[in-house]
Amino acid sequence: MIEKSDHPNMTKPVQSQSSRPAQQQANGFESVRLAHQSEVVEDYVELIAELIQQNGEARPVDIANRLGVAQPTVSKNLRRLVNEGLATHQPYRSVFLTEEGKILAEACAKRHRIVASFLKAVGVPEDVAEHDAEGIEHHVSEETLAAFSKFMADGAKG
Repeated sequence: MIEKSDHPNMTKPVQSQSSRPAQQQANGFESVRLAHQSEVVEDYVELIAELIQQNGEARPVDIANRLGVAQPTVSKNLRRLVNEGLATHQPYRSVFLTEEGKILAEACAKRHRIVASFLKAVGVPEDVAEHDAEGIEHHVSEETLAAFSKFMADGAKG
């Protein structure tokens, strides 16, 4: 609902009783923006760890192919990972994760496993669950992950 403000050319939103408080809504939007900023970093470290596990190394060309992006995009994002202390990389060489990068990659992989497992447990087909988990994993809270895990553990008992 919109209401006229004291200023003749301005309107101000009026909080309806059924909607969330403005600060709560703003906090929600802020958390989504922050999650979007970390998505690329998380996707890269998770993929680098996977490539190292599969191939013994993570080459930029393999990263580009797996993510479906151009080499310059990979180079830009690898610089970001190096600057954030998550990876080491020399031009024309493989990429390796620092200890901090390995910890982040494992946390991301764990979140992905929990979300994908939950989605499959509630009947989402495996290919759809894996696809959807790629987006959800970046936005899910620790509380929600714990609830997903509890749901699956309780379901396994009965």
